[in-house]
Amino acid sequence: MEEKEMFGSRMELSDLKDAAENIRSGIRQIIVGQDKLVKLLIAAILADGHVLIEGVPGVAKTLAAKLLARTLNVDFSRIQFTPDLMPSDVLGTSIFNMKSSSFEFNRGPIFSNVVLIDEINRAPAKTQSALFEVMEERQVTVDGNTYQMDEPFIALATQNPIEQEGTYQLPEAQLDRFLFKIEVGYPSLEEEQLILSEFHARKGVNDLKVVKPVLTKSKIKTLRDKVKAINIEQDLINYITAITHQTRNDGALFLGASPRASLAIMRAAKAMAGLAGRDFVTPEDVREVTPSVLRHRLLLTPEKEMEGVSTDTVIQQIVDRVEVPR
Repeated sequence: MEEKEMFGSRMELSDLKDAAENIRSGIRQIIVGQDKLVKLLIAAILADGHVLIEGVPGVAKTLAAKLLARTLNVDFSRIQFTPDLMPSDVLGTSIFNMKSSSFEFNRGPIFSNVVLIDEINRAPAKTQSALFEVMEERQVTVDGNTYQMDEPFIALATQNPIEQEGTYQLPEAQLDRFLFKIEVGYPSLEEEQLILSEFHARKGVNDLKVVKPVLTKSKIKTLRDKVKAINIEQDLINYITAITHQTRNDGALFLGASPRASLAIMRAAKAMAGLAGRDFVTPEDVREVTPSVLRHRLLLTPEKEMEGVSTDTVIQQIVDRVEVPR
């Protein structure tokens, strides 16, 4: 790896770095801080993955997702999940046309490029399960007919981890379809002071129109193809699989990570390498994305849950145990 760094990147990635910086600059016009959230959202776009954003109310989860969509010149829709939401409200429904004497499919809000699903755990399991096929296979099957989604397609879902009344926990099979679970915390004291100052300067108005699109559909495809072509050495592939294998043999975990998690780490690490302007993956790329890829895919044993151990703590212990390739 040192030899590669000495001679620089072999793939031209300046357009990828510029696009990522333009997205960051656009979002920073409205949001203060949350740099890790924004970086992971950009990585998810490049890695073609869905994102689950978790945090208490008021930390800009929904706003960040909306601003990200505005930086992309693609279709955007927002679905507010509620306990009375039906699968047809998400996917669409077939309606009988009297003139043609046939059924016509009216597409639901899921048919978009960037879909913001607000408070995904508010809807019952029947509605949540409507997302299974579209998230994994990028298609929807209704009344025996299959409809393909336009590319790109990315789902950004939010949920509140504190208020559990009237919520429905997402099943593990659905959580596994999210590339990242990003936990959004409170801003620092300095950041919160800056939030208030800037909000006052804007006279209490968040004009999202100041954020302009910087990426088209075709450009997103081009950048994704570049990320897929980023090199990863066999020793790093072995490193990733060693980490996921450890999760299946750790006494603190009831459920370990699947091969889909290994693939997700590799895809995300490639995206991180691209954002850094490198055409090869390093161990640091793997370590950076591993918590966000694994935290929603693992289940602690009841004993560890009672002890108050966090999943992130166990992940960090596992990563520290696995030897880093040199």
